[in-house]
Amino acid sequence: MTNELDLRQYLSIIRKRLALILSIVVICSALAAAYSIYFKDPIYEASTKIIVNQTSSQQATQQLDINQINTNIRMIDTYKEIIKTPAILDKVVSQYPELGYTAQELVRHIQVSSVNNTQVMTLVVEDVNYQRAAQTVNAVSSVFQEEIQHIFKVENVSILNEADLNAQPGPVSPNVPLNIAIAFIVSLMLSVGIVFLLEYMDDTIKTEADVLEHLGLPTIAMISKMNPEEQNSTRTQATTRTYKAGELERVTIEK
Repeated sequence: MTNELDLRQYLSIIRKRLALILSIVVICSALAAAYSIYFKDPIYEASTKIIVNQTSSQQATQQLDINQINTNIRMIDTYKEIIKTPAILDKVVSQYPELGYTAQELVRHIQVSSVNNTQVMTLVVEDVNYQRAAQTVNAVSSVFQEEIQHIFKVENVSILNEADLNAQPGPVSPNVPLNIAIAFIVSLMLSVGIVFLLEYMDDTIKTEADVLEHLGLPTIAMISKMNPEEQNSTRTQATTRTYKAGELERVTIEK
């Protein structure tokens, strides 16, 4: 097989081993679906929103200071890091032992994000149990609001909304359709690669075209391979052969 293949040869290789490709794709997609549905624990998330607003002195004078607002927006990046520090999480663990978390475990479950040029932060906690996720995110928000006053000596953090403990949302993970789609695409690429690798490693001559391509000689004759049924049929025809009158094989000469 030459190193250069045209499009028709590629399509011919794929058609020849289409059953192998489909088998790999179906098996991988089915395994991804089974793992996502039966083996992967569902993950739920609960969230709260925290706003960094004006200080108490500014609220008393009812003055809108643009510079202070910009400062609050820049402080959000600092607050996002402080939430994940032991100064906050150790307090959560000690004040809410019923959650069953350690500070190290909380760090892995907490996500903090913010929208650019806004004073709002979103705190998200993921857990296999929604009620525990909601209790945890509310606890972290409450402790953060209380402790930030001692850390920065300011009172400019307010909780806009807490997670609803009675809500019954669906899981955010695993995403079964997405996992199946990923498995389908990856297995399809992998199976096509395996097919071309097998074709590249196969150097046997099978057809007249292969003889002409490799040896540059035309095919004079071919010996067909017969299966056992065809062989038995040929033997039966030979034993039941009829002879016509006058054939030499049937004539005897008496002396």
